[in-house]
Amino acid sequence: MITYKFRLYPTKEQEEKLLFILEQCRRLYNKMLSIINGSEKTPSKRKMQSMLPKLKEQRKELKEVNAKTLQMVVFMLNNNLKALAELKKRGKKVGKLRYKKYGKFKSFILNQSGFKLIKTGNRLDKLYISKVGEVPIRVYRSVEGRIKQVIIKRYGSGEWFALLCVEEAEAPKKEIESAVGIDLGIKSFLTDSEGRAVENPRCYERDSERLRREHRKLSRRKRHSKNWLKQLRRLCKIYEKIERKRDDFLHKLSRFYVDNYDLIVVEALKVENMRRNHNLSSEISDASWGKFLRFLSYKAERAGKTVVRVSPRGTSEGLSWDNPLRDHISARRILERGLEKLGQGLPSEPAERRPLLHISASSVIVGQVASTKQEPPLIGCYSLR
Repeated sequence: MITYKFRLYPTKEQEEKLLFILEQCRRLYNKMLSIINGSEKTPSKRKMQSMLPKLKEQRKELKEVNAKTLQMVVFMLNNNLKALAELKKRGKKVGKLRYKKYGKFKSFILNQSGFKLIKTGNRLDKLYISKVGEVPIRVYRSVEGRIKQVIIKRYGSGEWFALLCVEEAEAPKKEIESAVGIDLGIKSFLTDSEGRAVENPRCYERDSERLRREHRKLSRRKRHSKNWLKQLRRLCKIYEKIERKRDDFLHKLSRFYVDNYDLIVVEALKVENMRRNHNLSSEISDASWGKFLRFLSYKAERAGKTVVRVSPRGTSEGLSWDNPLRDHISARRILERGLEKLGQGLPSEPAERRPLLHISASSVIVGQVASTKQEPPLIGCYSLR
C-alpha cells in the first residue's frame, strides 16, 4: 500500500461542505467517546457501529455525511483505544482519550467507495467526493494501482489535501550486487560506507528566528480575533513550508540510495528514546531520522531492494570524537553487520583511507549527489576493527 498526496482546490461552497463534514465527524467522535466513558465495559467496534443508525435518527445532519466516513470515525476511535491499552500493557503511564475541540478534527476518510478520480486532460483534474461533488485536484504524477481509500485533510494554513491510498503488486526481490552502510548523525545528516558525508539541512534551525518573530506577533493579538486567526494561518504556513523542505530533502536522498544500491544497511535507532536527551532533542527532531528510514524502507520495498536494520551498539567503539573518519568507519562496521546478518560474508578488501566526500544539502535537493564511487588520492588504509 502506497499513499499519494495531492493538493485540492475546492470552491467556497465545496469548502463549506468539507468543513461541515469535519465538524459532524468531530461531534460523532465526541459522542462515541462519551458513551464509552459512561460504560463500565468498553463496547466493541461492531457494537459502536451498530449505534450509528439510531444516532442518525436523533441527529439528521449525520445523514448528510457518507456512511463509510462515519464508520471510519468509529474505526479511528477504536484504534486509539487499542493504542492506549497497548501502552498500558508496556507499563507506560497514560490517561484517557480527550474530546476533540472545535477545529481540532483535521481529516475524514472515504473507504472503498464514495470517491472517484476523474481525468480532465487539463492542469487540474477532478476528485469526486461523496456529499461534496467534483473538487479540482492537482495530480502531478500518475497514480499506479487501484485506489482503496481516500483521506481528505485540512492543514492549519487552510490548504486542503487528498491522500490517495493505492494497492500495488509486490515487486520481486532483486539479487544483491551492490551494498552500502549508513551512519546517521547530527553534524552530518549521514555518512555512508562509500565515503560520502551529506550535510544536515537543519530546516527548522534556519527558520527559527523567523518563527520566533511570528510567534511574538501572534501573542500580541487578541485570542480568536480575526487578526489572531490570520496570524495563526501565517504561522502555520511557515511550519508547513519547513516540513515540505525537509520532506523534499529526505525523499530525494532516500531515492538516491534506493536507485544505486541493492542492499542498504542502517542502524535500528530508537529515536523516541534518543529525544529524551534535552541537549539534542531539537536537533534530532529537526533531522527526522525516523522519517528518512520510513522513506528508505517503502521505496526499497517498491523497487525490490533490501533494507536491513542492525544494532547501533558499539559501532563507534574505540574511535575518538575528533577522528575525521569516525562516522565513515562506523558506516563500514554497520555494513559489515548487515552482511553478516544476511550471511553474505564480509568485504574482502580493507577500507581505503580517503578524505570524506562532503555533499551539501542543496546538491541533494537539485539531484546532484555524487556518483556511487569517488576517486580522490589514497592516504593509506585502516582496519574496521
